[in-house]
Amino acid sequence: MVARRGGRGCACVAAGRSSPGSFARCRVGAGRRGNLGSCRPCPAEPLRGALADLDTLRAGAARADGVIHLAFDHDFSSPDTLAKSVAEEGAALAAPGEELVGNDRPLVTCSGTPYVPGRASTEADPLMTEGPVGGRGRAVTSVLGLSSRGVRSSAVRLPRTVHKQGSGGFAGMLTDIARRTGVSGYPGDDAQCWPAVHALDAAVLFRLALEQAEAGTSWHAVADEGDKVRDIATVIGRRLGLPAESVSAETFGPLGQIFASDQPSSSAYTRQALGWEPKHPSLLEDLENIQP
Repeated sequence: MVARRGGRGCACVAAGRSSPGSFARCRVGAGRRGNLGSCRPCPAEPLRGALADLDTLRAGAARADGVIHLAFDHDFSSPDTLAKSVAEEGAALAAPGEELVGNDRPLVTCSGTPYVPGRASTEADPLMTEGPVGGRGRAVTSVLGLSSRGVRSSAVRLPRTVHKQGSGGFAGMLTDIARRTGVSGYPGDDAQCWPAVHALDAAVLFRLALEQAEAGTSWHAVADEGDKVRDIATVIGRRLGLPAESVSAETFGPLGQIFASDQPSSSAYTRQALGWEPKHPSLLEDLENIQP
């Protein structure tokens, strides 16, 4: 597994079976048996390295029964840092992918759910390949293309907020901005909706994809098809004792355009095909865990 310290990889290991020999990695460690950084003990042996350590990623993939890639540097402070993170992720995906060619081992990566004007996106819709994060879509498309070269590649598409204990994802960013600015802001006219999923429910889907997904397939880890962003900001404001107000998209930096988009998403096919069923609290319920 390729994951950040304290990121989704912890939930993935906690919620499923790490197959013997699976490769796990985060900024301070990952692998077969031991701890994932600050995570609770889990069946993973740390293989230490940074996301740019491509030789380490190749070596881990070579001895793995399968790979789940979750790592991404979530530095959205400027367009340049975002572009750097996207390029770094693309290289980190290509390295283990090439190592797995020709032996039908699974490679599961992640992306965001796509934006489709006027309706909820589905697993059949293509990813965005242009815009601030278009490079991520191109990288994932390349991974899925490895299916023609003997890699059982698949992609789990994550919604705008993957949450746990009231934090994480776009909603977590809204909370952080509210703490800094004194206003629980939301972009646009309050009509847009964002999909969401609890981290532990998403983790189960990654395990199912690793075990069952056919080569070249995409899946949606969506529990809440679309929560109104205004409702999200209202809960955040109430928990922090701050007003909820519409603010300029520029407030959200290089992600402002994405934040202002209406982007509901469906997981109906994923649930039917893989038997995935979310069981943990919804986003609006989980945000009640925010502490002032």
